[in-house]
Amino acid sequence: MAKWTAFPHDAADYTYAPAELKKHWARLHAGDAEPLPTDAKVLAAWALFHAGEFQKAVEAGLKAGGAGITAANKAQAIYANYLEKSEKTKLALFMEVAERAEAQIAADPKNANAHYFMAYALGRYSQGISIAKALAQGLGGKVKSALETTIRLAPKHADAHIALGAFHAEVIDKVGSLLGRTQGASKDAGLAMFKTALKLNPTSAIAMVEYANGMVMLEGDKKMKEATRLYEEAAACVPMDAMERLDVEMAKAELED
Repeated sequence: MAKWTAFPHDAADYTYAPAELKKHWARLHAGDAEPLPTDAKVLAAWALFHAGEFQKAVEAGLKAGGAGITAANKAQAIYANYLEKSEKTKLALFMEVAERAEAQIAADPKNANAHYFMAYALGRYSQGISIAKALAQGLGGKVKSALETTIRLAPKHADAHIALGAFHAEVIDKVGSLLGRTQGASKDAGLAMFKTALKLNPTSAIAMVEYANGMVMLEGDKKMKEATRLYEEAAACVPMDAMERLDVEMAKAELED
């Protein structure tokens, strides 16, 4: 494995000892609803993830196996999304996560995050190759179905609500509402998903950013003021781990554009 780009911020505040990690688990995993692991090796992989040691988290998660695969998948997906500079490598990393998650689903169909990370990875891959191309390959239906399954298995999975909202918004933005309907995309469903995500995880910077993006895609420039307010709220969030820090930095970048 080639050496990955390092997390570019000070991770001191995001480095948790096992007891601390257990104490903050519910808050750190309000987005993905991942259960607290019983295996110390899996917990250690998550600690590496939260501290921004994404490559080490992948290695530790895969080595631990079982629930550790979810930690590995999240670490790789977040790394690819935010820090990988090569577009080709990024797409390959997303496909690897999707394949691993698909194998997880086959072994454990009720694992909500196996469905979620397959959808997340395929969704980001789709954005990379272009939404229209991804829809032509049938990836849209696969993403939507996996996210709906995630929510059925874990109704409080805020991140799945965000991703499903983004699915509706992206499809309508790229192919229009008429063609979007053939993909099961609807403006009202998209906006409802974003609202639910924020209700489930009110301190989530990424929920605010994606809601702002989705709002503009679905309702146009008339929602720019409201979107800017959401970006400002996201930029003011206090991150509890490396991923949240990357979300907050993204919100700040959006405001500067």
